[in-house]
Amino acid sequence: MAEEKPPPPAASSAGQREGREQQPHARRGREGRRFYRRRKVCRFCTERLDHIDYKDVKILSQFVSERGKILPRRLTGVCSPHQRQLKVAVKRARNIALLPFAAPI
Repeated sequence: MAEEKPPPPAASSAGQREGREQQPHARRGREGRRFYRRRKVCRFCTERLDHIDYKDVKILSQFVSERGKILPRRLTGVCSPHQRQLKVAVKRARNIALLPFAAPI
């Protein structure tokens, strides 16, 4: 007589554990949601500013962190030509003590 082989074990999915059944179309967390990030636009281009003035501390301080570092383009959304002008303006404002070099202790 031929020996009868036991049936192969059922294929288990990665999220399934013993004693718990997973619903076939259940989504966990944010898998199904689409996240739309608004594109950042250069503030100086929209206001049509050709030159960034180093004496305008109110504008420059928005592009400097609390610790006194210049914020990168990817965080502020400034285009590269204006980022270069912004860099020069912040450095000039620091040299004549309009902006701090580092955060006060």
